[in-house]
Amino acid sequence: MFRKYLKKAIYISILAVPLLILLLHPKSLRPTFLLDVTAKPIQWFEAPVFELKKLFYFRETYDEYLKLKKQAEALRARLVYLQETIEQNKRYETMSEFRRTQDYVSVVASVVGRDPSNWNASLIINRGQKDGLKVGMSVVSPLGVVGRIFEIGNNTAKVILVSDPSFSVAALVQRTRESGLLTGSLQGLCRLEYLTDKADVKVGDRVVTSKLSSAFPEGILIGQVSDVQASENSHTVECLVEPAVDLSQIEEVIVIKK
Repeated sequence: MFRKYLKKAIYISILAVPLLILLLHPKSLRPTFLLDVTAKPIQWFEAPVFELKKLFYFRETYDEYLKLKKQAEALRARLVYLQETIEQNKRYETMSEFRRTQDYVSVVASVVGRDPSNWNASLIINRGQKDGLKVGMSVVSPLGVVGRIFEIGNNTAKVILVSDPSFSVAALVQRTRESGLLTGSLQGLCRLEYLTDKADVKVGDRVVTSKLSSAFPEGILIGQVSDVQASENSHTVECLVEPAVDLSQIEEVIVIKK
């Protein structure tokens, strides 16, 4: 009999105690507090288990890391290649537009080498006799004069640059039509010589090829006057000319078949 009442009392207490907690809900017995109290031991137990999992799966994770690293490096290399291709296509498009505006026959060539002993004096292009090129042909870019071919092979050619002291071309000041002979210099600039002492030349004037030139078509930009100097030995004026083309960075050129 006693067991019967005891069992009923247990059932009632199981139902009544939670109900009283919900109804009375003193602050110290709120469900959130109970959850917080029980969560701490669980966290203490999970921490070492988590560390053991990291040790157990370390090799698998590390192998996956190496695999993803190789994929990332391949993607970066691919991105660099695509960016270079885009830039090259832009340059060739500029070359094509420039050639369409000109009346002379020409061929596009890529720079494939330079003289290590004199980096800004000459370069090598990937066109030669098989492409119809000859010694003395002029080399330009959409920005202006680059140089002239002075050595030729079957598949390559060597170009002497406008900044080399042995380069020369008939030129004139575009604004005033004052004409002279332009040569390279050891400083990487060009020198416009044989102008009369009364020549109207100013810093910033554009210098272009003259129709007196036997290799270059008339009117191709060479550069801008950076300094005007009076000659001490004769009644002439000399001008320093900064080339329009950055010869240290040029990658493609146009050879004029004149």
